[in-house]
Amino acid sequence: MILTGTVGSGPVTAPSTSAPLGSAPPLRALWRHHRRHRPRFALAVLMTALNTAADVAPELLLGVAIDIVVRGSDSFVGTVLGIEGRFEQLVVVAAVNAAVWVVESLTDYAASVLWRGLAQTVQDELRTEAYTRVQAMDVSWHERTPSGQVLSVLSDDVNQLERFLDVGARTVLHTVLTVVFVGIVFGATSWQVAVLAFLPVPVIAWGSIRFQRRLEPLYADVRGTAGEVAAVVAGNLGGVATIRAFTAEGRESARVARASRAYRLANARAIRSSSAFVPLIRMAILAGFTATLLLGGYYTLEGRLEVGIFTVLVFMTQRLLWPLTDLGQTLDLYQRAMASTRRIFGLLELEPRAVEGAASLPSPVRGGLELRGVRFGYEDGPDVLGGPDGGLDMVVPAGQTHAVVGTTGAGKSSLLRLVLRFADPRAGAVLLDGRDVRDLTWDSLRGAIGYVSQDAFLFHGTVRENIAYGRPDATDAQVEGAARAAEAHDFVAALPDGYATVVGERGQTLSGGQRQRLALARALLRDPALLVLDEATSAVDTETEAAIQRSLARVTATRTALVVAHRLSTVRDADRIWVLSAGRVAESGTHDELVALGGAYAGLWAVQTGEHAPASPH
Repeated sequence: MILTGTVGSGPVTAPSTSAPLGSAPPLRALWRHHRRHRPRFALAVLMTALNTAADVAPELLLGVAIDIVVRGSDSFVGTVLGIEGRFEQLVVVAAVNAAVWVVESLTDYAASVLWRGLAQTVQDELRTEAYTRVQAMDVSWHERTPSGQVLSVLSDDVNQLERFLDVGARTVLHTVLTVVFVGIVFGATSWQVAVLAFLPVPVIAWGSIRFQRRLEPLYADVRGTAGEVAAVVAGNLGGVATIRAFTAEGRESARVARASRAYRLANARAIRSSSAFVPLIRMAILAGFTATLLLGGYYTLEGRLEVGIFTVLVFMTQRLLWPLTDLGQTLDLYQRAMASTRRIFGLLELEPRAVEGAASLPSPVRGGLELRGVRFGYEDGPDVLGGPDGGLDMVVPAGQTHAVVGTTGAGKSSLLRLVLRFADPRAGAVLLDGRDVRDLTWDSLRGAIGYVSQDAFLFHGTVRENIAYGRPDATDAQVEGAARAAEAHDFVAALPDGYATVVGERGQTLSGGQRQRLALARALLRDPALLVLDEATSAVDTETEAAIQRSLARVTATRTALVVAHRLSTVRDADRIWVLSAGRVAESGTHDELVALGGAYAGLWAVQTGEHAPASPH
């Protein structure tokens, strides 16, 4: 399963010293994980028990009524209460019956509210907890895990568990209690008839265990294929523009159809097995009911059983065995829920490699950055920064603007990943104002950094909400000030609703340059000590690039800035430019120094300014 396994570059660790919940039986894991809800569970069980007792009582009262009609003053009621008149006795039975129905109705309502409330609470807590755990996972985990698989667990799997807790758990408990109460009635009347009536129960229990074991891997396959469908659909919806641009609609529809067909076939295999359970139960019920009818009738004809008791036994047999026909559907709910529970707890047991520190940066934060002997790589792959013979060293003094350039694969994005602590180095340290970033709390570290990525991500919401995302309590004047600093105010003011304009999912109603400037405004609103820009102008037009450069020149005058750039014109005024090659510093200096040096940077500059064309591969 792709949702478990290793995280970052090391193994997943359990969240506690106790046995991992995901490896425990699902019901036991739920019982341990939600121990704070045990009092509510106990109350729900009590209400269900009272409801079941009240549900069984009318059959007893029917037998009592028949006993009154047949025996008159010698009936059970007449003997115990001393009432001779049959009608008076029936009035007593009717009153008791009315009270039983009231109790049954009240306890049914209470049990329903308690079970459904418990199901909704567990669903809510598990979904929120699982999402929080997923959100805390390293960026590398998200990069290799299809979002559709995660969405399948957070939505469908959690809902499967909720359905079982809402309906299935109560049904199982009601059935078990019915067997117990009816068994007490049979034992108090005729143990011989009880033996025959209860003979089908072991057969049904054996069948339930057998079918449960058979269904377990089938429903694990169902949940797995459901996740695959979600992953394919989510991926395609995110890439619909590319699909249409390459006229791949037919291929992608066929891919979704294959995933959907696999899900349908997995369900069909599970349904065929679970559906075979009900006919088995029906045959067992037929045997038990027939035995009770014949033996009980024989004892009644022989005078060994009263007519009223025989009536009770016949109805009680039906009350005992008929609810067992629902076990097939309940077993189906149970297996789906248990397969889903394993996937949910598989998520909950994941642990990020990067653990939050406890220290805070001293105030005021200056933004001085240093990489000292850093080595870094992905999973078990080779180093992409530094190497066995030495790590990467880099110093960005507070208040200066430094740029990192290099060809594709040189390690620029990996370097920023370490600065933001989306990952930790294999060796060495990343220091901010002289403090190892691994020792800092997330709020202290990332609160001091303003980040603008190459792919400026905007949330569905208003322009104001997106700019204020990192500082929700900002005033309108502060939001507008950040937009002006990013040269975004003019185009925002021209939008239909200004700062109240809804930008759509991922900001798709805006151009790339507009999204980029809003992302810059979002970073500036936090007033960060260190501004980090990852290819912020690589995908914008010349006019937007000039606007972003003007705003950067102003905002970096009073803060530290680390800029990763593909367009060298963006960083020619940087205090220092670091040229990476294969994860190492090939050269560094100012723009003029590097051009005069005639090395790698001078070659890149010459290519971008058109002084000469790159050599032909032929």
